This record gives sequence, C-alpha cells and structure tokens, in this order.
Amino acid sequence: MKKYLLHDEWKIIEEGFNPEYNEISESCFSIGNGRFGQRANFEEQYSGKSLQGSYVAGVYYPDKTRVGWWKIGYPEYFAKVLNAPNWIGIDVQVDGEVLDLATAKVLSFRRELDMKRGVLYRHFIVRMLSGKELEVTGTRFCSMANNEVGAIQYEVKPLNFSGLIQFTPYIDADVVNQDANWDEKFWIGIAKAAKRRSAYITAETKKTAFQVCTGMKFSLSKNGEKVKQEAVQGIEEKYIGLSVAVNCEKGDHLVLHKYAGIISSRYYDKEQLMDRCVEVVNEACNTGFKKLLKAHEQVWTDKWKEADIVIEGDVAAQQGIRFNIFQLYQTYTGDDPRLNIGPKGFTGEKYGGSTYWDTEAYCLPFYLGTAGQNVARNLLVYRYRHLPKAIENAEKLGFTGGAALYPMVTMNGEECHNEWEITFEEIHRNGAIAYAIFDYIRYTGDWDYLQEYGLEVLVGIARFWAQRVHWSEPKQQFVMHGVTGPNEYENNVNNNWYTNYIATWCLKYALEAMDFVQSSKPERFGELLGKLNFDEEESKKWKHIIDNMYYPEDQERGIFLQQEGFPDKEIRTVDTLRPEDRPLNQNWSWDRILRSCFIKQADVLQGLYFFEEQFDEATHRRNFEFYEPLTVHESSLSACVHAILASRLGMHDKAYEMYLRTARLDLDDYNNDTEDGLHITSMAGTWMALVEGFGGLRAAADMLAFDPHLPDKWKSYGFHLRWRNHFLHILVGRDGAVLKNNSGQPLRVKLRGNPVEVPANGEVGF
Repeated sequence: MKKYLLHDEWKIIEEGFNPEYNEISESCFSIGNGRFGQRANFEEQYSGKSLQGSYVAGVYYPDKTRVGWWKIGYPEYFAKVLNAPNWIGIDVQVDGEVLDLATAKVLSFRRELDMKRGVLYRHFIVRMLSGKELEVTGTRFCSMANNEVGAIQYEVKPLNFSGLIQFTPYIDADVVNQDANWDEKFWIGIAKAAKRRSAYITAETKKTAFQVCTGMKFSLSKNGEKVKQEAVQGIEEKYIGLSVAVNCEKGDHLVLHKYAGIISSRYYDKEQLMDRCVEVVNEACNTGFKKLLKAHEQVWTDKWKEADIVIEGDVAAQQGIRFNIFQLYQTYTGDDPRLNIGPKGFTGEKYGGSTYWDTEAYCLPFYLGTAGQNVARNLLVYRYRHLPKAIENAEKLGFTGGAALYPMVTMNGEECHNEWEITFEEIHRNGAIAYAIFDYIRYTGDWDYLQEYGLEVLVGIARFWAQRVHWSEPKQQFVMHGVTGPNEYENNVNNNWYTNYIATWCLKYALEAMDFVQSSKPERFGELLGKLNFDEEESKKWKHIIDNMYYPEDQERGIFLQQEGFPDKEIRTVDTLRPEDRPLNQNWSWDRILRSCFIKQADVLQGLYFFEEQFDEATHRRNFEFYEPLTVHESSLSACVHAILASRLGMHDKAYEMYLRTARLDLDDYNNDTEDGLHITSMAGTWMALVEGFGGLRAAADMLAFDPHLPDKWKSYGFHLRWRNHFLHILVGRDGAVLKNNSGQPLRVKLRGNPVEVPANGEVGF
C-alpha cells in the first residue's frame, strides 16, 4: 500500500511532488462528465513518467487480437478505448527554457481534487535550470452542466526575474495508446482550422470511423489587462499550437483561460462536427470561466444532495466513500442507453475500457439507490439492444436456436476479449445479466420491463445454459465442465458451484417470467412466443435440468465446493504467504497460481451474496469461514462482497477491514495497479458494502428492510436512498437509528425485522 495522499473529508490531496507515484496520481485525480474524461496529466510539458489519457465516451478501436495460436471462436479484435486528442496542453517557455517538472527543481507542490465541486486544482513553485523561479496555479474541470465543454484557468507568476514568458495552448491529435497491440496509431487527421486564438482539429478513428472534433479558444491577461497581440500559429498534420509571448516583470500575474469543446460523431452528423465545435467553444468563451464553473458546481451540489454518504469519526472512510461516489457519477450519467460503465471509466486504457459483468452485479444496485429509475433501466436496455450480438457470440461457439452468450468484454455487444479461459469459460457473466433484470424489477416494481425487453433476454440466456450443461451417466445428473468461475485463479474446472447454481436459477427465473407475462399481458405473450419460437417441450427440458443439476459439496465440512476436486489442493490460508509474494499475480507464475488454493475474489460467496435468502445463516457462516481465509482479494470486486457477508454474520471487525479495503483500494493502491487507471465498477461495490453491509438494506416482497450496525470506529453514518417514489434518509448513531421519509406518501418498511409505517414527510426511530 501507498499512503502519500492526505486524508480529507471532501478532497484528495497530494502535498509535495512524488514523481515515482505520478501515474497513480494521474489516475486518482482524474475528472470527467459522462461524455468525456481526462487523466490528471499536467498542462505543461512533462518528460517524466506519465500515462497521457483523454477519453471520449463510446469511441473505440478494434485492435487486432494478439494471440500465439489462433483457435476457432477467438474474437477477431480487442476493443481499445482510445486515447483521444489532447485538449489540455499548454506549453510554457521562460526566455526559451521549457517548463518541465521533471527537469526543474520543485520547491513546493500541491495537487487537489475537490470532490464537492468537481474541480482539479494544482499549485507549484519551481526553480528552473536557469535559476528562474516560477509560481503556477492550475484549475480544471469537465463541465457537468455542459458535457461538451472542458475549461482550464492557468496562472503564472515570475518570482525572481523579469523576462519573456511564452504560452502555447494547443490541440494534439497525434496521440498513441500505451496498450496498442501492434504499436499502431489509431487516429487519422480529417480537418483542421485555426484563427487568432482558436483552433480545431477533426480526427477519425481507423476502421470504426468515429470522428471527434476537438476545439479550443483561449484568452490571456497580465495583471488583469487582456493581452491583445496576435498568436503565432504552429500547424502540423494533427496538431495546432497558438503561441503568445509576453514580457513580464517580477511579480506580474498572468492568467490564461482555455476553453475546449469535445464533439463526437456519436451525437452529430460528421458534416456538422466542426461547426458545432466552433459554436460550443465560442459559447463557453463568451460565458467565461467563472460562470461555467458556477453552473458546473451547481450540478455537483444537486448530485451530492441525493447521493452523499456522511461518516462521522473516520476521515479515511469518509474520504474513501465520497471518492467512489464521485468517480461513479463523473463516469456514467445514464442519459444515453448506448453507453455503459467501463472498469476503468475515463481514468485509463486497461481492459479496453469496455463493458464487463461488473455493471450488472455491482453498478446497478448503486444507480437503483441513488438515481432516477431511468438510469438503471438504460443499463438494462443496453444489454437488450445487444441481444442479437449475444446470439451471434453463442453461434460462433456452436450454440443454436437463439441461445445467447453475452460477452465478457464488449463495446457493441460483440465479444472482444482474447484470453480463452475468460472468453470461452467465464460464462457465469450470463447469469449476472439475468440477475440484474430480477434485481431491477424487485427494487423498482417495473414489471412492464419483462414484456417490453426482459423476457427475450432471459429466454436467450436460458437457452444457452440448457445447451451448455450435459448429462453425466455416473452421476445421473446434469453437470457443466470446462468453466472459469468468478475466481479467475482457477481455469477450466468442472462443476463450479456458483456457475451451476446461477445457471439453474436463470432457467427457473425465465420460466417464472414467462408465467407472469402470460398472465398479465396475454397478447404480448402470444407475440413473444411466436417471435421466440418457444414451445412446451423446451419448457419441459428446462424443468428437467432444474430438477437434476449437480452441485458439488463437501459433506464433512458442510460447504459448497468451489469446484470438483478443490479439497485435493494443499489447503493453506493467506496468512501463510510471505509479504513479498503479494500480489500473487505480480510475483507468481500462472502455473503456480492455478495449482494453489488461493482465491482471487468471492466465488461460492458471490452466490451466497446474490441468493442470501435461499440459505440459512449456518450455511453462510461455514462457507465464509472456510473461503475468506483463502482469499487474497486481488480482484477489485472482492472486498465489497466479503464486507456485506461479514456484516450479515455479525463479523464486524472483518466487515470494517473489507470496507476500508474496497473504499480505499485505489487511493492507497492496495494491489499495486492504480497507475493504469481506477477500478470504477468496483467503486459501486463500496456503496453496497456500506448500504447493504453496515446499513443492512434488503429489498424483498415489495418492501425495504433495514438492520443497521455501527462500526466501532465511527460515531455515526447517514445515507440517502431512492425507493420507487420515495426519497429516504437513514442516520445510524450510537443511540440507534432514524429513518426519514422525505416524500408525500407514507411508507411501509421493516426495521430490524419489525414492520413499521413511516409517515409522509416524517421519521421513525429504531
């Protein structure tokens, strides 16, 4: 772990320059607005270690898969979320000497992300090689009020000299992806234009032909007076820089405002991009930095009113949960059902930035509880729109008859993950898609979703499972071979308990959904039967599988087996590992990992989390006490599930340990991998760990239930929650809890197991 970031309730703070951690900071201080995002790269040149990253939602490149031995069924490409044209750049020269924090002596440095306002701030003083000292302050935001605008205020003051300071704000589309499989550049220059203090470049992605027009306009002032001299243009194939040099006296205050527009062909015809970008940039410049910032801050104020979680008595925990909520909201706003939530969001390139099962298993509950119903619905509609591709994916692997296999990694519904043990075997992701439909309807009561979209998806998924299992003569049961469960430190196993269980559950739920649509919407049901070509024989086959599925168990230990043969491993707990062995995936060979008993993340326990009510507490406890000590938590998705289960079992110290791990996973760099981007989707798990874990939230039988406890180190905590047409607030303290109903209708809930009615605009203590 690294603990160089200061603890603060509302801010992420780096005090002092840490070049060895710069890429970690670039991730942690990232900003975005749902439409585009930016790593915390410096505006000025920096020759030290850095991962340049500007990202535009939904824009990707199908990089050719790089594998040693091509096999039938391999995806043809791996989708890269592209490093997009750089809009933040401002080169600075002092009497011809380039400002570069890698070569200058940094006398003081502070980087600050104000999460309450959504603003990135940086202040530093440097002594350049010439001995000249410069004070610089930068303020940057990606507007939440206008998601096509980014703005920068860049202030410079000469401290011990008089001389010529040159500023060169620029747009650079000649960028690369660090993770390019073949060292290829992915952008082609299409058009560019420059005039006085504005510049525009339209670039197009190879193959996918997305176009992005990136524009800028800037103003420069000295001691409050505008600098009017003409800018000198520097134009290359995919670059435009506009330079202005100013004679300065010691102590002069120079301020450069840079307004950027990022316009994508996902939202406009290509012929309109340049004109629209000019319009956006001019409007931003005319509005001015202060008014743009004020409108942006107001959006964040409104979001925090609905989503904030307040923890009293533990600054590290408070900072962690707000950081997670902040990053989630600047990654996904829910206004476009074509978009989804990549595991790195707008903070890095790793994993291709594509959609994983993380969205359904972890992110959906967060948005259900903190945003309007349409946001979560759009996440499900995204998958419905990809159903034809899911059927194609299954067909490529030999499945027929409308069987659907949703991809492990995707941008457009097509599988684009090139590791066979994931692509072919980690098929439990299909179950998460179905579970999300169940979870959404259970929480919102939106049963219409089934007949509009959901049933088609459920049938496609059920058909996949019905073909993926096979009958075992020795067992006289259905089995499933050659899978990878949620624990990716085990590949190509037989009868992974979680996969078998969720497959059966999907078949049951699909049949239940059919019955519901048939009884509630008979005409629509008739349409769907014809469209899906479903008959009674198929229903009988599913029921036969449901009644005869094999689930591996260890009768002596009283636990479900992660997979057949798991007890044959050398069973040793994580506390027997040497510190230098961790994380295993960075220190052990894959062969050694696969042969070990160590578990990357919740596997059997993932199933117990999803299907809690189907197992008694003793079953939960036996499985948790066996598997958690074997778990290294080297998946970002692991700690949150363990925190929730530990809370359910009254293991409050373990729950708190797991909560801190998930809340501060990136801030403290637990797994030595924050440098390539944050773990955005697992951040939703942090919210779950607090609300479902410590808060004891459950949604069942059209009623919310709370059974909260307070961690020993906290004085209190409070969180907001949307539930159908109600807006709730729960406060948990040393003397008990209070549930407030900030809505015009009364609400029936269960508080510590007791049914209670909370009056409209009233509260109940418990």
